[in-house]
Amino acid sequence: MMPTIRPAQSADAPAIARFLSARAETTMFMRAGLARFGLSGSDHPHANTFWVEETAGKITGVFARSNAGFVNACGEGSVFWRGFFDAMQGHSISGVNGAADMAEAMRLTLSLEDAAYDLHRIEPLYRLALDNMVEPDPTGSKKIQIRPPTKEDTHTLTAWFRAYHIEALGAEDDDALTKIIAARVDQTIATGNVRLMIQDGAPVAMTAFNAQLPDMVQIGGVYTPPESRGQGLARRVVAAHLKEVRAQGVKTAILFASGDAACRAYEAIGFERIGEYTLAILSNPVTIGARP
Repeated sequence: MMPTIRPAQSADAPAIARFLSARAETTMFMRAGLARFGLSGSDHPHANTFWVEETAGKITGVFARSNAGFVNACGEGSVFWRGFFDAMQGHSISGVNGAADMAEAMRLTLSLEDAAYDLHRIEPLYRLALDNMVEPDPTGSKKIQIRPPTKEDTHTLTAWFRAYHIEALGAEDDDALTKIIAARVDQTIATGNVRLMIQDGAPVAMTAFNAQLPDMVQIGGVYTPPESRGQGLARRVVAAHLKEVRAQGVKTAILFASGDAACRAYEAIGFERIGEYTLAILSNPVTIGARP
């Protein structure tokens, strides 16, 4: 029986979750979005609209577009990609992310290969079973202290988020970024998903989860200011945050790393490379099917 593509319906949520969980390491943004916002619709930027490929009553592919315009896909074959192309007509696309082969297929299908990008990077994908995490602190080192940020950290968060967006995400340092950062600081303080590492009473490093489920977390937003680099702080703050959620029942962590130094830091606490992941952020959103 030939597969068909259709918008997801509320009754599809458990089957979509099962399908994506079998590909957990490369579909965390979709999985976390589904768990948090479901299929009923939300105006949150991270909420997704989902489509499914169905073959003989079974889901054999899934793709999604977030309200912010980012697309992710997990599937294969001509019917899947034709359905993806058709579903994206008239939609504004801000970027693609996912397993490297999936991301490239999305770019080619939507004719975005020659578009201008603020960031287009294929990064090594890492996985860690938290029971196998290596504690990074040698005997006699300072005790690690981490905490969620408070309103008193607004100045630090603003400066660090700005630097992170420019260094890691290729953002322009302009008024638009200022608005994005202000909103992110407010959200960060409200949600508490960031952890600051404190030494001698002052923040020296930061880490966060950019997708989180009861059994798995995806690390993102790791930042150490230039004056504190080269001291192993990144691996220490990440390990401390993972130790915290391990006690809450989280079993696995994944991340995609930018640069050799980051890879060494994560490998030092036990992360193992399992593949490649693409982040691609367009310089300007592109409406699919619109005339140039």
